[in-house]
Amino acid sequence: MASQAPACAAVGSRKLPVNHARVAGENRSSTWADIPLSLPPAYDIGRPPGMVREDNTERMTDSEARRRAAEAMRRTPRGRFLPPRQVPLADLDGPVPIGSGQTNSQPRTVLDMLELLDVQPGQWVLDIGSGSGWTTAILARLVGPDGLVLGVERIPELAAFGARALNATEQTWAQIRVATPGTLGLPDVAPFDRILVSAEADELPDQLVEQVGIGGVMVLPVQGRMLRVTRDEDGVRQEEHGWYRFVPLVLDEPGAS
Repeated sequence: MASQAPACAAVGSRKLPVNHARVAGENRSSTWADIPLSLPPAYDIGRPPGMVREDNTERMTDSEARRRAAEAMRRTPRGRFLPPRQVPLADLDGPVPIGSGQTNSQPRTVLDMLELLDVQPGQWVLDIGSGSGWTTAILARLVGPDGLVLGVERIPELAAFGARALNATEQTWAQIRVATPGTLGLPDVAPFDRILVSAEADELPDQLVEQVGIGGVMVLPVQGRMLRVTRDEDGVRQEEHGWYRFVPLVLDEPGAS
C-alpha cells in the first residue's frame, strides 16, 4: 500500500509537516517566566576589545552579526529558561546545570556561536540540543515571524521544560521537539538555512551536514574545536574558530529505553 505524503502547514513561503507544527508541552510556565532580571556585562556585544578566545590565539571583532545576536540575547532573559532554583545564577557568565546532566550554555559562548551562525530574518533554523529552550528563543528573535526555528532535545523532560518556557515568549514560529532515536536533526523538514549544535561531536556528523541547505551555515563543536560549516554548489567547507567545551552529542539507538 502506497504511503501518503504528510499533511502540511504553511510557514512563510514553505510548508512544514503537521507533525512538526506542535511543541512538546502545551501549557505555559507561570512559575518563573515573569521574573525581571538584569543582564550581565557578557550580553553587551560580547567582551572587552582585545579579549582573546580560550586558546589565546584568535581574537573576536565586533560585527553586525554579533550586535544583532547580543540584542536578541538582551531581549531573551536567561532566567526565564532556568529551573526556579537556578534563576539566581542567570547573570553568571558560565554554564548552569539544568538537570539530566545537561547545562544552559555560557552566554559568552552562545554569543560567539550566534556571531558565526549569522542568522538572518526569515530563515529556517535547526537548534540541536535545545535544552531549556533559551537558544531556541534567541534564534526565534533573530529570524522573526517570517522565519522558523525548530529545537530538538533528546531528553523528554527537558524538551517539555524548554517548550513551556518558549511558549511563554509567544514566538509561535519557534517550536521544540523530542529527538527521534537513531536520527540527528529533522531530515524530513530539511534543508535548513542555519543549524546550531550545542553539544560536542566526535566527528562532523554527516546526518547534519546533509540537512544544511545550499548557501547554509552550521556551527558546532567537534573534538573541542568550534567549526563553522558552509555549503554551496561546489560542496562543503569548514573553518575552525577556537577551543570550547560542551556536553557530548548523543545519538540514542532506536528502541533504547
